[in-house]
This record gives sequence, C-alpha cells and structure tokens, in this order.
Amino acid sequence: MPFAKIYSLYVQKAERKQRTRAEVDCIICWLTGYDPAGLQQQIEQGNDLETFLAQAPALNLNRTLIKGKVCGVQVEEIEDPLMREIRYLDKLIDELARGKPLEKILRS
Repeated sequence: MPFAKIYSLYVQKAERKQRTRAEVDCIICWLTGYDPAGLQQQIEQGNDLETFLAQAPALNLNRTLIKGKVCGVQVEEIEDPLMREIRYLDKLIDELARGKPLEKILRS
C-alpha cells in the first residue's frame, strides 16, 4: 500500500480528534529519522510502506519502548520486523488520537 495513502488516513484520524498534521509529521519524523522535507519527498514519490520504512534515515532506538495493543495484538510480541515497525507507527498515531501529550508519545 502506498505510504501516501496511509499518511492521509493518519492525518484524517488525528484531525477528527482535534490534533494536527504537524503532530502527525512530528511523530513520523521521530520514529523514522526523516526530516520534514524527506517525509514530503517520500509522500510525493508514491513509495509503498515497506520502502518508506526501509529507506528511513534512522529508526529511533526508543521505539522499542512502545508497548500496548494494536488490533488486539501486543506490539512488542510481533515477530515480523516490518509488521512490528508498521504497528509502532499505528500505535503512536492511536495515542495521538486519544489525546496523549506529544512529549509522552515520543517517549521523551
């Protein structure tokens, strides 16, 4: 699935809960190491999610601190590395939509 489509869904989810695109971008950049220009370039290129994550400049080492369930599955127990990275991102966006402060979402 193209990352741009998933990104759009993340933004819509956040905005429905009175959060912003800037907060979504901040979360994605924190997790992947992209800067805002690099994130925008990935969206425009139409890369799929796997390529987006494979080309990430520097996956945040603190992402392993992300715990909890997404779609009924414990994120930390997902064995497939790609699916685990996808679910980390899903979990962070879920936390944003639930109103959690950005400082806590970014594990800082």
